[in-house]
Amino acid sequence: MNKVIIPEPAVSMGRKIERLRTLVGLSQSEFGYRIGGISKQAVSRLERSQKISSEKLEKVASVLGFTPEAVRHFNEDILVFFIENMHDQATAYNYNFRCTFNPLDKVVELYERLLQLERDKVQLLRNKLKDE
Repeated sequence: MNKVIIPEPAVSMGRKIERLRTLVGLSQSEFGYRIGGISKQAVSRLERSQKISSEKLEKVASVLGFTPEAVRHFNEDILVFFIENMHDQATAYNYNFRCTFNPLDKVVELYERLLQLERDKVQLLRNKLKDE
């Protein structure tokens, strides 16, 4: 039995730019302003285009905060997979939930140091008054 491989439809470069723009949180107006003062309609045309020039891609990528290669190879499925599985590999989660000290102890320690500094200041002022 032969398997029939159906190729996935190629996602246009404009669609990738649109998805990245929305993920970054930029409106079409703000994106147009940052890319060089182009109108909202021009941004819409850019997002509908199949291909764009490498110069424009570099400009778009820098505005979005990505490299041109990241924009070129953006895949929404991979992004979703990464986000869904991020909790398994993220070391930040491991360290945040395993606190090795009591935060209240640190506050008390800081308070005691500040209190000692104030006592030292008072003692210095008393000594100065005695000397005069």
